[in-house]
Amino acid sequence: MYELVSLVNRRPAGGTGAVNTQKSARRRDGDTVTRTQDPEGTRRDILAIATEEFALNGLSGARIDEIAARTRSSKRMIYYYFGDKEGLYLRALENAYRLVREGENGLDTAGLSPVDALRRLVEFTFDHHHRHEEFIRMVMIENIHHGQYLERSEAIRALNVTAIDHISGIYERGVSDGVFRAGIDPVELHWQVSALCFFNVSNRATFSKIFGRDFGAAASQASLRKNAVDMVLRFVEDKR
Repeated sequence: MYELVSLVNRRPAGGTGAVNTQKSARRRDGDTVTRTQDPEGTRRDILAIATEEFALNGLSGARIDEIAARTRSSKRMIYYYFGDKEGLYLRALENAYRLVREGENGLDTAGLSPVDALRRLVEFTFDHHHRHEEFIRMVMIENIHHGQYLERSEAIRALNVTAIDHISGIYERGVSDGVFRAGIDPVELHWQVSALCFFNVSNRATFSKIFGRDFGAAASQASLRKNAVDMVLRFVEDKR
């Protein structure tokens, strides 16, 4: 298992496979605020660095000692906040899902036509996944574990209800306006959007090597982004 995770998460030489997190742990010299005086900041920093470590090395390969060293905390402090390594992993996974769902919820689509609203949602999803490779890697790792940790999380299930509510509202408006065909399951529509945007990150390195093209280049990404939008819109289009 660890070997498979390591292969999935290996950085390509000279590539753009570095993991991004929304906020890396701060390490300012002369910072007068100690870890015990800023528990929320400590938790945020631990989660940020833990996400990097889990995304790069998987659940088995990530080391609590390394996370503690990078956050200037301790194993004891990490276990105090998160219980154990699996608890920390699950919190990091929950946080990764929370970021994408919060971004979706922040989209102003109510005043847009259904077509433009769906276009904006696909563009956002493509851009978010492109910027947050750690989210894709975390989901890949969780699928290696057959979703067994995600299954324990009520928070992730609750977060993803909003994703379906959002896309369902856009789709139903489109059907009502006669621009989208009826009979599409909103969860399956969400699946198609996710698949196009997820694959762009998860398989970019292998496609680039196999076909001798840099699919991470700006021109390629712009083309793939447009294709993702066009494919989804044509899928839902009412052609009558």
